[in-house]
Amino acid sequence: MTVHLIKLCVGVDSIEELATWQKGRLKELKKRKQPQVLMHVTRMTPKRIDELLDGGSLYWVIKGQISVRQRLLEIKPVTKNGVPHCGLVYEPKLVAVARRSHRPFQGWRYLNPKDAPPDARDLKGVNLPEKLKIELAELGLL
Repeated sequence: MTVHLIKLCVGVDSIEELATWQKGRLKELKKRKQPQVLMHVTRMTPKRIDELLDGGSLYWVIKGQISVRQRLLEIKPVTKNGVPHCGLVYEPKLVAVARRSHRPFQGWRYLNPKDAPPDARDLKGVNLPEKLKIELAELGLL
């Protein structure tokens, strides 16, 4: 059975800002002639790796709302300052989801697929500013 992860996206105010930051990271890796892979390094290693890699995604909480997800590609051991960590490798494609409020928490948490918000509806011809999307989601209108 597939399972997802949920993680706070600290220091980012919008999906667009996250996309810009990640594009910049990929450019930096290319410039250094390193593999162009997006990876979040975390201290704790998930135990349910097979379920996560069976179609699981990393859901990002931005400004108190589950806002976007990225499919997990690999989970690998990483050493940081001599201490074992975990690298969550995810695809660059950002998939907006139906926004839902979420309280703050530390680290990452498992997210059951039935509790995960669905992908956002594509409203043809409607390009709302990020701030308005957040307000509409808080009111339950989006």
